Amino acid sequence: MAYNDFNMDSHWLPFTPNRQFRKEPRVFTGADGMVFTTHDGRKVVDGISSLWCVGAGHNRKPINEAIKKQLDTLDYATAFQASNDQAFKAAGMIAAMAPGDLNKVLFCNSGSEAADTSLKVALAYHRARGEGHRNVFIGREKGYHGVGFGGMSVGGIPANRKVFGPALLPRVDHLRFIHDPANAYIHNREPESQEDFLAELETRILPLHDPSNVAAIIVEPIAGSAGWYIPPKGYLKRLREICDKHGILLIFDEVITGFGRMGTNFGADFYDVVPDMLNFAKAVTNGVIPMGGVICRDRIYDQMMKTDAAEHIIEFFHGYTYSGHPVAAAAAIATLDLYQQENLFARAGEMGKVLGDAFHSTFKGLPNVIGIRSLGLAAAVELAPIAGSPGKRAFEIYLDCFRKGALVRPAGDVLVIAPPYIVEKQHIDTLVNTLADSVKAHA
Repeated sequence: MAYNDFNMDSHWLPFTPNRQFRKEPRVFTGADGMVFTTHDGRKVVDGISSLWCVGAGHNRKPINEAIKKQLDTLDYATAFQASNDQAFKAAGMIAAMAPGDLNKVLFCNSGSEAADTSLKVALAYHRARGEGHRNVFIGREKGYHGVGFGGMSVGGIPANRKVFGPALLPRVDHLRFIHDPANAYIHNREPESQEDFLAELETRILPLHDPSNVAAIIVEPIAGSAGWYIPPKGYLKRLREICDKHGILLIFDEVITGFGRMGTNFGADFYDVVPDMLNFAKAVTNGVIPMGGVICRDRIYDQMMKTDAAEHIIEFFHGYTYSGHPVAAAAAIATLDLYQQENLFARAGEMGKVLGDAFHSTFKGLPNVIGIRSLGLAAAVELAPIAGSPGKRAFEIYLDCFRKGALVRPAGDVLVIAPPYIVEKQHIDTLVNTLADSVKAHA
C-alpha cells in the first residue's frame, strides 16, 4: 500500500511534527516478534518496544487468544457500583508482583491517568487522616508524568510549562535534576556522584513550604522520557528516608521501569525501595490494550476506609469509565503469565548487559557523542546539540535510522534503544550499528 492510498487529512498525530510527517509518512500496517511492516512493504526492527510497551514482542498468540475469548464472554461491564471477574484476577496478580505491602490496585487506562490518580489519592489520604492542609506536591526537573494537568504540574518538562503554564497546579515545587555531567558514561551500573542532588530538598524546598504542608513527592526511578538518566547510588533510599521523616508520601512513576525493563518486577525492586504508591501502564498488557493503574500500600487504603460516613457513601470519589475493563484485564493476565512462563524479566536483565556493552564499545569516541548511559534493557547516547537548533540532530538521525529499517527514539538530543525483552543479539547489532552509522553520517 502506498501512502497516497489512504487519506491523512483527518488524523492529527500526537507528539509528532505533523508538517514533516505529511511529507514523509511512517505508517505501520503489521508487526510480528521484533519487526514491523510498513505501508510501503519495508521491515523495521522495533528498537523501542513501541514506546516502552511491548515487552513480550508483537503478535503474541496467548495474549491475542485471551482477548478474543474475553470478547466472546464479557466484552464490557461498568466499573461503577459493580466490577468484573477479570479485573479482580488482574489486580491480584499485579499486587502479588509488587514489593512490600503495595497490595491495593486502582485501575485506569494510561500512565497519564495513573499520575493524576496517585496525586488525588495523596490528597484524599491526608484529608482522611486529618491533615487536609497537606496539599503541596514535589516533582523533579525533566520528570515526565503524562499529559494530564496534574501530571504536567508535577512533571518538569519545559515545553509543557511554556504552553500550559497558566493552568498548572499552583502549589508544586521541583527537585533538581539527577544528572551529573561528571558521570557522562554509565555502563550497566548505578553512578556515584560527589553532588548531593537532595540537599536542596532539605535546605530549601521543604523549609520553604514547611514539610507539614507537603502531600507527596513523585519521581521516576529512572528518568526515562527525558533520555534514560540514572539516579546516583543511594538517591532513592535517601529520598525514602526523607519522606518517612516528614510524613510525606513517596510515589514512584513506573510506567517505563515497571514490568521487567530493569530485569526485575519493578524499579522499586531493583533499587530496594518501597514507595507508598506505584504508578504503572504500558507493558502491563504488552501494549495491546490500554491499561494503567496505581498500586497503593495497605495503610493508604485502610485509612480511606476508616470513615464514619454511612456505608452507601463512596470513600474515594474517583474513577474512569474503563477502569479495570474486562478485555484489558484479560490482556494483562495473559501478558503477566507469558512474562513468567518465558522468564522474560530475567532475560531483559541479561540482554540489557549485551545492549550496554554494544553501546559503549560502539559509540564512545564517535563525533558529537557527549554521553552514554546503560542500565537494564535500555541504553542512551547523548549528542552535542546543533547551535540554535536543539533536538534537530537527533531527529534527523531518527529519520535516517527509520529509513534504514531501525526504530529508535529521539528525546531532545538523546537517542534511546529499549527493545522488547525477546530481543536477540542480532537485533541489537542491527539497531546499534544502524544508529552508529547515522551518528557518523550526521557529524
